[in-house]
Amino acid sequence: MKWARGYTNDGSQIIGVIDNDELHPRDGLGSDTAVGAPVPLSEVTLQAPVQPGKFIGLWNNFKAAAEKGGMDHPTHPLYFFKSDSSLSGHGASVELPFAAGRVIFEGELGIVIGKTCKNVGPEEAAEAILGYTCINDLTSLDVLHADPSFPQWTRAKSFDGFGVVGPVIETDVNWKDLTIRVLVDGRERQSYPASDMILPPAEIVSHLSKDMTLNPGDLIACGTSLGARPVKPGMVVEVVIDGVGGVSVTMTSPADGG
Repeated sequence: MKWARGYTNDGSQIIGVIDNDELHPRDGLGSDTAVGAPVPLSEVTLQAPVQPGKFIGLWNNFKAAAEKGGMDHPTHPLYFFKSDSSLSGHGASVELPFAAGRVIFEGELGIVIGKTCKNVGPEEAAEAILGYTCINDLTSLDVLHADPSFPQWTRAKSFDGFGVVGPVIETDVNWKDLTIRVLVDGRERQSYPASDMILPPAEIVSHLSKDMTLNPGDLIACGTSLGARPVKPGMVVEVVIDGVGGVSVTMTSPADGG
């Protein structure tokens, strides 16, 4: 089942399930309650499929990248937060501010929480996962490392539009079978298997639930692996996960030159 969110031609927001090229409205994310007639997808402008209360990102969660970087495998997720205004969806234009300096793409698998969970084990955590989505966790390397006394994870990842999510949430997929790829102007630049994760989704959710309550709609980016590269204005960057979909954005120059 694929969940999507967007705006109809009359400007109304709609969230629901995609079936037969139509979006069937529901009264909330994960709900079985219909609230209107289906709308053809051709009449819907898709947005990020979820508006997360918490947008959490992981660092050092893939074995290949950890090995290359000489890093130990974490036993608890190493995480940061992205701002709510970093959220953007399929087809968006994402500005690269001068203040951001060098920016890289990071194609990632995203976990969407479907039910409230607190202090749960992996089995209950797995049941709290609604589904999976595609994420491009854009990151300013210059900001991240600007101050040697304090890596600025949140600032480096929270510029407007730097959290690209979509196009849908897929509920019927085995994460172990997925491959995360990034295409830049149609050329594949990153590709790695989700099965190379150090901490798998259920363990990620379980650990995080012991730090904080996770609520429906919360979003967790599972981290990236080898192959992340710089982006420049004019590039079209697409994160593709077969079985889930592809979310594409266009990088742009600062609008005001300041």
